[in-house]
Amino acid sequence: MTLHKSIILPLTALLAVFSGCGKKEAEPQEAARDNTAEIQAYYETKLSIPPDVLEAYEAGKISEEELDKMKAEGKFDHYFSFKTIDELPQGLNWEDGMDLPELGDDNAKKGGTWYYYLQDFPRTLRTVGPDANGGFRPFINEDVDMWLAYPYPESREVTQNGFRYYPGLADRWAVDKANKTVYIHLNPDARWSDGEEVTTEDVAFTLFFMQSKYIQAPWYNNAYQRYIIGLTVYDDYTFSFKLPEDKPDILARALEHTLYPRHFYKELGEDYVERYQWKFKPTTGAYVVLDKDVKKGSVISLTRNKDWWAKDQKFFKNRFNFDKVRFTVVRDPSKAFEMFKKGELDDYLMNTPEYNYDKFPDDNELIQKGYVHKATFYNDRPRPTYGMNINTVQPLLDNADIRRGIAYASNWDLVIEKFFRNDAVRMRTSADGFGEFTHPTLQPYPFDVEKALECFAKAGFTQRGPDGILVNAKGQRLSFTLTTGYATLKSIMEILQQEAIKAGLDLRVEVLDQTAAWKKFQEKKHDIAFFALNVGVEVYPRYWEMWHTVNAYNNDGSIKTQTNNTCSYSNPEMDKLIEQYRASSNAEEMKQLAFRMEEILHEDSPFIPGFVLPFIRQASWRWIRYPEHGVGMTAGTYDEFWMRWVDEDIKKETKEAMQSGETLPPESFIWDQYNAYK
Repeated sequence: MTLHKSIILPLTALLAVFSGCGKKEAEPQEAARDNTAEIQAYYETKLSIPPDVLEAYEAGKISEEELDKMKAEGKFDHYFSFKTIDELPQGLNWEDGMDLPELGDDNAKKGGTWYYYLQDFPRTLRTVGPDANGGFRPFINEDVDMWLAYPYPESREVTQNGFRYYPGLADRWAVDKANKTVYIHLNPDARWSDGEEVTTEDVAFTLFFMQSKYIQAPWYNNAYQRYIIGLTVYDDYTFSFKLPEDKPDILARALEHTLYPRHFYKELGEDYVERYQWKFKPTTGAYVVLDKDVKKGSVISLTRNKDWWAKDQKFFKNRFNFDKVRFTVVRDPSKAFEMFKKGELDDYLMNTPEYNYDKFPDDNELIQKGYVHKATFYNDRPRPTYGMNINTVQPLLDNADIRRGIAYASNWDLVIEKFFRNDAVRMRTSADGFGEFTHPTLQPYPFDVEKALECFAKAGFTQRGPDGILVNAKGQRLSFTLTTGYATLKSIMEILQQEAIKAGLDLRVEVLDQTAAWKKFQEKKHDIAFFALNVGVEVYPRYWEMWHTVNAYNNDGSIKTQTNNTCSYSNPEMDKLIEQYRASSNAEEMKQLAFRMEEILHEDSPFIPGFVLPFIRQASWRWIRYPEHGVGMTAGTYDEFWMRWVDEDIKKETKEAMQSGETLPPESFIWDQYNAYK
């Protein structure tokens, strides 16, 4: 799960963009090393600890000595197993997804450069570890680097094993529900961008890598032990994942993984962060980052790998069409907008009314003359969590009455009316858009000054100071800092600020650049954070990452940083429900648990739901072309599935028309076949 880009920030994706301007390239802290022996020893000794035992240990319920004793007594299986292909179970029901329709458009053209912008330069080219979850990461990781298999983006049909999947690095897979095992076969044609073959050696190494403390990524360390509890390798292409539960999304847990190349990480060790800071790892995807295209602080580009192994595959042949993608760092969105109007950038997001209705309305000359078009695509997917994340360890904010009071004092309906001009709708829960797993009746707290005052009075704030802000008997003002990294959403913060004063609440608006904001949130130094975590297209919502105590506190009681529990939220009842939810294989039971957890979050109010924007909308120059049917039902951005292309002939025609003053036929695109809010 990643931090969602601001709806009006560049397509720099899901997780705040991090800046590394002017940094001298880090030098390795140690001589060249070979970790082969270390990794082999790991494969031989790593044990599969059941999730309930692991969680008990993480929560301090089982000591390290007790865990070591259980290991010594042989109570756990080995995590890694290496067998022969003759030992592969017979009678497996293999699937390959090849009956699904192709993606993209047969009219798509290869070539050209897509020009876009980032607000901040990426701090690293690593895709895992400190500062890796920046806005540039999707372009070198989850949206480009290939998964084993992908959920089909034109459907949300749920089968007995989850969504329908189409092949990526794997060319087939089989589910053994009785043994909670998924068997996977790699495509023998799969290659890394440096020409090396993709094999099960890379699969095994990926598990070592993700479980390693070297990468300094606690979430991945936990996830790759919690969600996969065993690997069996049968040959260079065939393997199986053992899963802890037969969840409704068993295929997602086995197939939605990118791999890490064993041969590239021979020197992986304690200095991982520095050693690999600016090294682009070989990828299995369509685009690479060349050393010459990294101009720190200003420009970074992607180049399409002409030898990409999957370029002619059924589900990829009409996608990843740009020869080059050039990102220019433009810190001021208004400057980027001016660059767009000059044709220096190919797109600009129009999700906010200020841009769509005021700065670039439909009667703009560029649109009327047919040089630029707008495209609006209504999607159907779980919704980014735009809202207020309250840090419950901060003074006063540890009081649930104050948090509920803040919820009542937050006028999101006015934000939707005034800022979004009713294009948006109110988010109801922390898990909107999950179909039957979303609470069917729960509603967010409405703006209600009287109820806000009642809540604040319960916390001891009954008198207003001379500025209208409530104070308690100690003279403390009811005042908190509301921080965001979304500069172009500052007006939303100001509406909330002005309305909150009516309830005696002072919200001090702090707008930081995205780098500084996310760093503050991850270090848990904020009062109230306004941002959105991107929510992947999943069968059911997650709760452990954001709401379990293990992601709020270390065993010694200190605050745990670098987790998605940005509210530092801890509730024993919630912990118990989360653990039951994670262990359950029964969809109906999971729904009821999810509903109860949302009710607890509603009551405790660590998160105040904000808004949902049910579409993506942007303006593009005429030469940027779209598939006839849109860009994928579940698309969160226009280029999540890389279906667009540059038409160089239309670009030439448009440029000539602009020079001569000729008018071309105006165009606009609206795809609303997936609009759930009609």
